Amino acid sequence: MELRYGINPGQAATAEPVVAGDWPVRVVNGEPSYINVLDALNGWQLVREASLGLGRVAAASFNHVSPAGAAVAGDLDEVAAGLYGVRGGGVGELTSAYLRARDADPKSSYGDFVAVSRPVDLELAEVLGGLVSDGIVAPGFEAGTVERLSRKKNGRFLVMEADQDFVPPREEMREVYGVRLTQERPEEAVGPAVAGEDLRLGMVVARYTQSNSVCYVRDGMTIGIGAGQQSRVDCTRLAGAKADIWWLRRHPKVSGLTFRDEVRRQERINWQVRWCEGDLTAYERERFDQALAEPAQELTSAERAEWIVRLDGVAFVSDGALPFRDNVDHAQRHGVRSIAEPGGSIRSDEVAKACSEYGITLTRTGVRLFHH
Repeated sequence: MELRYGINPGQAATAEPVVAGDWPVRVVNGEPSYINVLDALNGWQLVREASLGLGRVAAASFNHVSPAGAAVAGDLDEVAAGLYGVRGGGVGELTSAYLRARDADPKSSYGDFVAVSRPVDLELAEVLGGLVSDGIVAPGFEAGTVERLSRKKNGRFLVMEADQDFVPPREEMREVYGVRLTQERPEEAVGPAVAGEDLRLGMVVARYTQSNSVCYVRDGMTIGIGAGQQSRVDCTRLAGAKADIWWLRRHPKVSGLTFRDEVRRQERINWQVRWCEGDLTAYERERFDQALAEPAQELTSAERAEWIVRLDGVAFVSDGALPFRDNVDHAQRHGVRSIAEPGGSIRSDEVAKACSEYGITLTRTGVRLFHH
């Protein structure tokens, strides 16, 4: 398969199956780039594994080979439903799973690659028609959906179909700078030893997120993912800040922001996020005020703090062992009540002690989930 280009424009690139003719995905519309293929392969594996392990429809929103968000089907709250112009209790499982995944970090999901575990239906195709996305991978497409999706991006929207029956080779190979690396393919992350749907979903998400990675999960959806950080505690803090933003977007002063009719959906979302972050530049503040139909009610530091402490019932998953208790100290600030991590660090006793102090249930999985 000739690819549009490699990781960067100007780099010629191709893709071919390990076993001649045995493709895990096929192109239905559009022309993939190198990164598109990586997003499709990682995204499909994530939603397939999550759906099989949890018995529910799963979706993910990928950007730069890591999920910006992932979720299983469930209720959409009023904030998410309002932003995407749907009725929270009136959408199908596939649409709810994707919108819950996208709403985890909607700023990072701009121009995402969508992955869903069930064939695309007309409802999801219509919803995607109004969002900025680059492509989708799914195990099939109902009648009329490919035609609807192919109208996006002037016909360049990438549609890829996954083979549900594909069995990957036992060994995986990569060539870097003249060196060929070979390793066994890891076992699937979800297992019966881990109790709780949120922790199990978090393990699947961590497996397909660039390491170091952690994720915060609540009610079957990620609300904060930290990817690719050299320091694990930096990853924990980054993902925690995203979880706080997700929660602050539900504050009445934020969800109640009224924008001018001409302001597009993604702009409204971006302004909500920036307003929650609380550090608008003078230039941004001027543009923000211009985008509003009515002046914003200021969100004070006290109101912000009082709202954040209400966040509760959050699960936290780390792809590697927590090396210090500081990860627990930071995680508990974001409503974490359960943690899953491999264990085995030289300070594991300190990590366990911190969990006990905060009333956090700790699960040692014995499984490292690094992904590079």
